[in-house]
Amino acid sequence: MGQAASQSVSAAPSAPASCPIDHKSSASSSSGPAKCPIDHTKASPSAPQPPAQCPISHEASADGINPLNQMPSLSQAPAAHQAAALPTDRETSSIPRDESSRWEYPSPQQFYNALVRKGWETPEEHVETMVQIHNFLNEQAWQEILKWEKKEDPSDAEPQLARFKGRPGELSPKARFWLFAGWLLPARFNTEPPFDRHDWIVRRRGGEEVRYVIDYYSAPPEPDGSPVFSLDVRPALDSVGSIKQRILAATEDVWANFREESRRNNTSHGAD
Repeated sequence: MGQAASQSVSAAPSAPASCPIDHKSSASSSSGPAKCPIDHTKASPSAPQPPAQCPISHEASADGINPLNQMPSLSQAPAAHQAAALPTDRETSSIPRDESSRWEYPSPQQFYNALVRKGWETPEEHVETMVQIHNFLNEQAWQEILKWEKKEDPSDAEPQLARFKGRPGELSPKARFWLFAGWLLPARFNTEPPFDRHDWIVRRRGGEEVRYVIDYYSAPPEPDGSPVFSLDVRPALDSVGSIKQRILAATEDVWANFREESRRNNTSHGAD
């Protein structure tokens, strides 16, 4: 698999409600650039850019940690010195949690409280946009996981996200490799590390659990300044089955490129 290559997405994400990313505890196909669904053309040029990092706290606290997502409990109450009210509604994601429920994303108020916990100064008017981007990226990550899982089990069985963990600042082996490649050949490979990493534990039919690794990259923005993101989603190389999946996927890519090149050569020779 190559470095993060994903589909460009311009449609707004579906409204999803508990955050499906495990931010404290714990997962190759890459997903291509996922364009931000928010219209930034009306934003003020002087508006500060949101931090390129997951704002949800990954640190343990006295509030207690949820073992499924390794996140402390986030209050819906306004933070001290908060200047504007924020919505407390939580959107339900498309990501199954078990047979009868789906994960929920944090509300804008919870998201803002998480920013405050980390000491990030973010104007309240930007929080709802940040939440939409956060949810959008998670939905894109899940779609990439479903592509992997469909190859493993073509049936209609729906996998579930059992738990997840955020590992910001902790580079995956693949991310380290691409950084090294960028150091050697900066004109060809990306020289920027991913701004975040998550490990998602997916439960398959029958109860088998598989870890997926997700590296989140910033990509060059659109001409209008809208941010673009690239997700590298793949099974972790920690089981024989996952290693087999990764090898098969890489082989498919090589053969697909070879067939495309052969087709082009035959077309060119036919024209001659």
